[in-house]
Amino acid sequence: MEISQQRTCTNNLTDYQMKETDVNADKRTKDKPKGGSNDQWVLRLYVAGQTPKALTAFANLKNICEEQLKGKYSIEVIDLLENPQKGAADQIFALPTLVRKLPVPVRKIIGDLSNTERVLIGLDLLPAD
Repeated sequence: MEISQQRTCTNNLTDYQMKETDVNADKRTKDKPKGGSNDQWVLRLYVAGQTPKALTAFANLKNICEEQLKGKYSIEVIDLLENPQKGAADQIFALPTLVRKLPVPVRKIIGDLSNTERVLIGLDLLPAD
């Protein structure tokens, strides 16, 4: 039973892999996102293979995006085992790592994204108290 569940997650992770797009939003500021509520969110999830942590991070991210962004987002999954050079641009040093490319400023969240409140605050979808 665990194998079929893992295959389902694996297929979902593979389905969301997209071609890499050039997004010029690498400058860090302390501003809140400048995008309006209708803007597209560009998210990159860096993983090292299809490990349990990577699959959990992807499932958690997908759930958060569906609840909070309702179709106004794109997720790009980058497997650094296959393309290690792709992590250099975003200075990835731990995995899994979520990078919010748009709206600016760029934000990074490390881990399996299981703490929903922390992720929402990190993405500026929920104000920090």
